[in-house]
Formats: sequence, structure tokens, C-alpha cells
Amino acid sequence: MSALRIGVCGNGTVGGGTIELLRNQAALLSARSGRELVLTRIGARRDRDDCPALDVPVHRDLLEVAHAEDVDVLVESIGGTSLAKELVETALRSGKSVVTANKALVAEHGNELLALAEECNQSLLCEAAVAGGVPILKALRDGMAANSVSELSGIINGTGNFILTEMGAHQRSFDDVLTEAQALGYAEADPTFDVEGIDAAHKLSILAAMAFATPLNFPAVFCEGISAVTPADIQFADELGYRIKHLGIAKQHADGVELRVHPTLLPKDALLASVDGVLNAVRLQGDAAGETVYSGAGAGRFPTASAVVADLVDLARADTKPLHCLGVPVAKLEPQPILPMDAVSCAWYLRLEAEDRPGVMSQLASCLGAEGISIEALIQKPPKGAASTVPVVVLTNAAREDALRRAVSAIAALPGIDQPHCIRIESPN
Repeated sequence: MSALRIGVCGNGTVGGGTIELLRNQAALLSARSGRELVLTRIGARRDRDDCPALDVPVHRDLLEVAHAEDVDVLVESIGGTSLAKELVETALRSGKSVVTANKALVAEHGNELLALAEECNQSLLCEAAVAGGVPILKALRDGMAANSVSELSGIINGTGNFILTEMGAHQRSFDDVLTEAQALGYAEADPTFDVEGIDAAHKLSILAAMAFATPLNFPAVFCEGISAVTPADIQFADELGYRIKHLGIAKQHADGVELRVHPTLLPKDALLASVDGVLNAVRLQGDAAGETVYSGAGAGRFPTASAVVADLVDLARADTKPLHCLGVPVAKLEPQPILPMDAVSCAWYLRLEAEDRPGVMSQLASCLGAEGISIEALIQKPPKGAASTVPVVVLTNAAREDALRRAVSAIAALPGIDQPHCIRIESPN
């Protein structure tokens, strides 16, 4: 069988790692795929010291790689969504399959790009776009093929997980740990995509599309970041038997799908609760396999490149047969209604400051009770020094979001009580 000829566009962290793996693991990859995987061209807008030098042409115009006759598969690792989209479209129309690590591109433009790939009788694969070296998309597409997946949840952004882990372990502020994360290279100079959940929302939309065989729907993902989480929240959660994680959650119901990213209290014995640092983990619930969890390095040069090369091996094994990225052809993806957040139910954590006087707690309970929300647990700390207020933490039973918001508005209107800070609670089955 002839060699699979590969053009890599982008020589940064992921592209450079892919080039290095193709070189260092050439014999192993050939044995496992049944044919040689040969790098024939590189597209790079500038040279990098950490990118291995190989005896292949290097193009400053990346579109030249997409047009090259000696390229069967183009690896897109340049990031962004403008040039990357043009590059992928050009490659597909030029009769090339595409492997990408670009979650924003897939989440925001994946529906049209996947349709184009099928129209051109080519494959578009994106294992590296979600959870780095964790083969979660292959698990969903292949390992869980016999299952109807009813829900998934995951720690799918290592930066946020590192920040929450450090805040909890050392009682440090969000801003302090974020500065360290930037110094260590875990967070960008502008950390918005990571800490406000946009990166996780991109990945969740891809996971949900594959899990539920539905079109990608990134705009529908509810997104809330971690910047409002305090060391006090983490300490109170610990006292109550929980840890706080930034989760992406997708659940399928008879009347629609939940898609949400937000800080979440998890019981300490939950499988995801023990995943710390920059690790990623995804939990799936299938009707046949039950609960399964996949964990590992969610980013980095070689973990992400490993996922890119795994897609290349799949393409080498498939030869000329196109592979469906989401597991089924685009025409068989079933659009599903997205449940509005007001209709989503979960238990809640509320933290507030209240005046230290009789009757305040009963008023708080009355506001919750008026919306049919009961209190499952409560912590009231003694006042510090001459302070006239005390910190109070309440855990509620499951309540719809709209009911909880009405109760919180009523509580905030009470004299002597600050606006409660609210975090959702998940208790996996």
C-alpha cells in the first residue's frame, strides 16, 4: 500500500510536536497502520527553534500545502478561525482529508466543514481538539458505539482546573493563582477563553454533538467562568463534603438537551472530584457500559500531537474510505432543542453575609420555601471580632434555575442580607 503523505500547517506547540512524533515513531506508526506515514510538506509563517528541521519543503504561504499534489492529508494546527477555515476548505476541495486540533474552528464552523468534507468524499477528524491526549472522541465514536449516551460531564480546561486546585490546596486568591498560571505557561496573557469557560464550551459542543448524534451548537452552550469563586467557597464546600470543579455538562432529556459550563460542587467521592492540576477528565453515562471515566493530559506538545497522529493512523488504515468525524453522516445528525437554563434543575450552594440577629435565618428559609426549595444543609459561622454580620452557607435540594433566581432576588431584598453568591451542585449517579 502506498504511503500516506502528510502536510503539516503550523509549527508551534502542536504542529511541532506532530512533526517530531512522525519522525521519531515512524517505524511504530508504519507497523500499526499498515503503511508509511510520510511528512512531505510543512506550512509555517515563521521558523521556530523548537520545531525539528526536516528535509522537506517549508511554505510561508500555507495554502500552497493545501494545493500540493504530494499531500494526501493536511494537518491544521495554526489556530484561529479565519485563515484556518480557508485552509481547511481549500484542502478538502483539493481532494485532501484534514486533521485539526482547532476546537474553536470545529465548534463554530464544524457543521459546514463536515458537510463539505462529505461532499468532497474526504475526512475531517479532530481528536486533538478536545482533552489533548485523552482519546475521548474515539471513545465516544468507537468504544461507546453500542451505547445511547444520556449524559457527560468533564473537566475539559486544564487552566481552570489548575487554578481551582491551587486555590483549594493553599487558600490562595483567584488573581494570585492566575498570575502563577500565566508564568508557568498554563494560561495565556489574555486568559478570558480559559477562565470564563469559552474554551470549555467549544469542547463541550463537540462532545455533545458526538454523544447525542446532533449538529454542533456552540452558541447554545451556557457559559459561566470561575473568577467569582473564592477561597472561602472552596473551604465551605470542603466542610460540607464537596470540591469545586469547573465542569462542562451535557444531558439528554425527552424534551431537549442541557449544554452548560460553570463552576460546580461535586461530592468528594465523585470520580471527577479527584482530578487535579492541569489534568482533564470526562465522565460518560451509557445505557450498556454504565459510567466510564477518561482522564489524562489535556494539553501540551506531545499529548495533543499524540491525538493528531492517532487521527492520521485512522486515516491510514481507512485508506480511501472517508471517516465520519461525529460517528454518523451529517445527514443523519438529528437537531435537538436546547433546554433554556431557566428549565434546568440542580441542587444549589448559596453563600451570603447576614446580620447576626434573631429571625434572619427564618426569613431566608421562608424565601426559599416560597419557591418550593428546601434546605439540605446550613453552616453559620460566628462573627469575627466586632463584625455585625456572619457568613452563612446554605445547600438546597434540587430546584429549577428560575425558581432559585426568584428566591435569591427575594433574599437579597431582605434587610441585613447581602446578595447571595450561588454555585450549582451535581451529584452523579
